[in-house]
Amino acid sequence: MKEFKAQSKKLLDLVINSIYVNREIFLRELISNASDALDKRRFMSLTDSALAADFAIDIKADKTERTLTISDNGVGMTDKELEDNLGVIAASGTEEFKKAQKGKPDENLIGQFGVGFYSAFMVAERVTVITKKAGTDKAFKWTSDGVEGFDIEPCERDGAGTDVIVKLKVDGDDDRYSEYLENYKISSLVKKYSDYIRYPIRMAVETPVDGGGKAEEIKTLNSMTPVWKKQKSELGKTELDDFYKHSYHDYRDPIMHIQMRVEGAVDYTALLFVPSEPAYDYYTKDYKRGLSLYCNGVLIMDCCEKLVPEYLGFVRGVVDTPDLALNISRETLQHDRRLTAIASGLEKKILSEFEKLLKNDREKYEKIFAQFGKAIKFGAYNNFGADKDKIKDLLLYYSDARSKLVTYKEYTDGMDKAAPILYACGETQEKIAMLPQIEGAREKGNDVLYFVDPVDEFIARMLEDYDGHKFENIASGDDGKNIEKSGHKELLERMEKLLKCKAAVTATDKLKSYPVCLAAKGDVSLEMERIMDAMGGGVKAERVLQVNLDHPVVKNMENMPDDKFADTVTVLYNEALIAEGYKTEPEFLQAVNRLLAGGTPEKSKPKAAPKAKAKAKAEPAEDEKQDK
Repeated sequence: MKEFKAQSKKLLDLVINSIYVNREIFLRELISNASDALDKRRFMSLTDSALAADFAIDIKADKTERTLTISDNGVGMTDKELEDNLGVIAASGTEEFKKAQKGKPDENLIGQFGVGFYSAFMVAERVTVITKKAGTDKAFKWTSDGVEGFDIEPCERDGAGTDVIVKLKVDGDDDRYSEYLENYKISSLVKKYSDYIRYPIRMAVETPVDGGGKAEEIKTLNSMTPVWKKQKSELGKTELDDFYKHSYHDYRDPIMHIQMRVEGAVDYTALLFVPSEPAYDYYTKDYKRGLSLYCNGVLIMDCCEKLVPEYLGFVRGVVDTPDLALNISRETLQHDRRLTAIASGLEKKILSEFEKLLKNDREKYEKIFAQFGKAIKFGAYNNFGADKDKIKDLLLYYSDARSKLVTYKEYTDGMDKAAPILYACGETQEKIAMLPQIEGAREKGNDVLYFVDPVDEFIARMLEDYDGHKFENIASGDDGKNIEKSGHKELLERMEKLLKCKAAVTATDKLKSYPVCLAAKGDVSLEMERIMDAMGGGVKAERVLQVNLDHPVVKNMENMPDDKFADTVTVLYNEALIAEGYKTEPEFLQAVNRLLAGGTPEKSKPKAAPKAKAKAKAEPAEDEKQDK
């Protein structure tokens, strides 16, 4: 027996027990190696027609012997190649072949991973490899239990190629290795991981025949041609929709699809979809974002998060590249600049397609934004606004004056450069429309954007301005007017004294039919206060009661007696709270009732006798008891 070389024993143990976390991928690895062998022979046949063949991969399960055999009629190996490729863990015959053929056509091989073959030992107690090099007449057998080493000896094989025979481990309490001998399991694994291998993957399956019997039929398990590798002219909407619905288990057609074929520093093909609605778990921590990553048709990862930023996590699809640099496991990607380049290209393409829709198919883009606008907005705010400039023109907000969704650009078109972008915050459009300040803005002919999502105002703070136009909350108290007219200053100070620490009081010209409104000054707005409270933050806004000095109620307060004045201030302040969606104070109803009754009734004092005196009358003193 020959021992494994160069620390291979330790590495083999690592491969079997640590690197691969999902044992079912062993079949994917062995099929990929077979595909590589076919690629090599097909490449060689371009200059040597004697090596041409009907290339295929065959799988055979023997339940009696507990063996699973993966056979190919590829290039095969000599005894030296067996020792070099399978005797040194992490050596890769494919990688050496690519180096030798560098610069020549058709060199896109997938098996440049080195250790994939040894994943078989996750399920195998012994692996046997029977192989015959194309163009030679000698065959060899390699056998190993994956512990100490391996044996190589001459054997017989009809035709060039390789058989990998996996002798499965015995089933345990929690380990059902025998399931890899079942046709349904083999078929599902091929469909999942190797469906787009370019060669047919065949297996004999039993099919019912007349008379109640069964007959074996050779069935091709894979489709071989990836949808995303077809030319756009070959694909219709129906085929794309069907692929999406089948792949992502969605009964609805996607809103849109994006096809990409990029050649350059990094070559890749992508087929992306925007669903018609978010996945049921999209806004939960259980949702797995990312695109399916393939390397020449072989599935590497189901959900590669690195391929799509979090704010575009709703986009589904596949990316296929021959250029991906992987580490020793197909499941664990290195931090690779090529992967980063692909991700950057995908993000730019998605955003550019959204921009085209916004310009040419507004209805479709608004459908996308209605479903995923919150996610897109998050991208403008996340990471301290790092992506805000490339996202800001895709954001839509309801316009009060136009009664439709608009972009920042559409809002500011034709505006004076000094004019601000006015906005109002609230839980719904209906609640914002009822704000006292909205009425005042309409009266002045000003448009107001409705910010209904918690992140909206944070985005405005992050952007600071759009094309020079500053953002201004109409519920801001920073522009309140402390009017110095005779009597007015005294009125405002009198109101503020009664409110004590609840709010400052200023005059405003933002209102029309409302006497007062609640605002905030400083960095924390009323909406931010609500958001922080919901998060348990406890950050408070600096409240301002803004007063409409032209309102009849306010004018009538000038000469009110103190009691009625105090009740009126209480009612007005609570009216402002209600308009902003806050709870009223306990004293509010009492103040309303007193005003409705025509004034403040005289307060009576309690006349109940102290408990000590009442007890004295009921019970004689100690000396009186003695006299009796």
